[in-house]
Amino acid sequence: MITVLGLGPGSLSDLSLQAWEKISAAETLYLRTARHPCVAALPSTCEIISFDDIYQRHDDFEAVYAEIAERILDMARDGEDVLYAVPGDPLVGEATVTEILQCARAESLQIEIVHGISFVEPCLSLLGIDALDGLQVFDALAVAGQYHPPISPALPALLAQVYSRSVASNLKLTLMNQYDDDYPVKLIHAAGTAESAVESLKLYEIDRSSRIDVMTTLYIPALAELGSFEASQNIIAHLRSAEGCPWDREQTHKSLRPFLVEEAHETLEALDGDDAQALCEEMGDLLLQVLLHTQIAIDDGEFKMPDLLKRLNEKLIRRHPHVWGDVEATGDLQQLSRIWQEVKAAEKPDKHESMLDGVPKGAPALFVAQRYSQRAAKVGFDWPDISGVEGKFEEELAEVLAATSTEARVKEIGDLIFVSVNWLRWLGVDDPESLMREINAKFYRRFRHVEAQAAKAGKSLADCDLDTLDAWWQGAKRLEC
Repeated sequence: MITVLGLGPGSLSDLSLQAWEKISAAETLYLRTARHPCVAALPSTCEIISFDDIYQRHDDFEAVYAEIAERILDMARDGEDVLYAVPGDPLVGEATVTEILQCARAESLQIEIVHGISFVEPCLSLLGIDALDGLQVFDALAVAGQYHPPISPALPALLAQVYSRSVASNLKLTLMNQYDDDYPVKLIHAAGTAESAVESLKLYEIDRSSRIDVMTTLYIPALAELGSFEASQNIIAHLRSAEGCPWDREQTHKSLRPFLVEEAHETLEALDGDDAQALCEEMGDLLLQVLLHTQIAIDDGEFKMPDLLKRLNEKLIRRHPHVWGDVEATGDLQQLSRIWQEVKAAEKPDKHESMLDGVPKGAPALFVAQRYSQRAAKVGFDWPDISGVEGKFEEELAEVLAATSTEARVKEIGDLIFVSVNWLRWLGVDDPESLMREINAKFYRRFRHVEAQAAKAGKSLADCDLDTLDAWWQGAKRLEC
């Protein structure tokens, strides 16, 4: 029989009557740690054995908790009645208890949980907040081990076990992927004890606190009501509901197609303009399309957002075996591209009849041409050196000039454009679409200069001769417009 009880967060007064009676009647009490305010006041009638020595033998808490759990389970397997005590409540932030519970149930070992006050209740009291206002509770160690915090910024959060400045340092780096460096937060020290204190500071300062100890918790206030992915999903679901917008309710996957293309191009324009604020807005508009399509799928019973995200995340992990698997990568970009393509091909071995399949045929033509030539080159269908593509360009140009009809000349110009895309690939241009957008933007600037000069002269463009227009054009070039 295993009995797990909670000592509460602070003094002996936090201990429940049931827990006190269990301890008073026991011969031996096992403690996860003796570093707890009420340990000194426990009954002297039972032997107290702590597992603090295990912490010294391991470099990570996972191994510590695993050994403690195994020792408790081994005693129960041998038929002993084991009384095991942990700080706070056994089912709030206690990894050893979780592991003991899982194994005990799997092995049909008897187990009893005697609850206690967790660290959460005294933290709520010190902060003056209600947990039902969406409070999220996390293990700081688990969050610090990630690259992006699993926290909804629209809701407040408590992060327990910020027990050292090193943990606080790693934790803030993860949190800074979502919160501003100077975001106001609070460190709660020794909650539930006479030494409890709340320290207000900026996020970047948390690892500078000299008061951090084993009973330190970080509190992060809600960032913004509308600052979360979930808030966006709720708004879109509202718009599509009976209480929402008639226009949004009528949309289908097909009716939204033009908007998806438009928003994608506006995002590209913001990228080309190197405008971070415009990019922020346009990326939001692009995300709106994803959210709308997903809500339509939900309404039609096709899939839900977790399905979309699960598939995406599984694909990202699967296609990076050199990050999440056992494939060794040298860092060579060609090798990484080959790994990606090999995994991608293995995912759908029977779907594509050609290696050119998979390039979206509805994409911009220059993009498709570049991808086709790139894929063909990977299997050796390419010139041995750049002189080959230069010669092919000259050949296609000669065929354009030699064409005897408009129809034939148009087709030959098309071949010339395709060869030009190949030449650009040889020159290291992997995105001819972006190149053409730059060329178009340059033409726009220069032509606007010509229009401005005509306006300054009080003339319309149609009233100006070609020599005048060309002179203004050359002036625009000199100004590098």
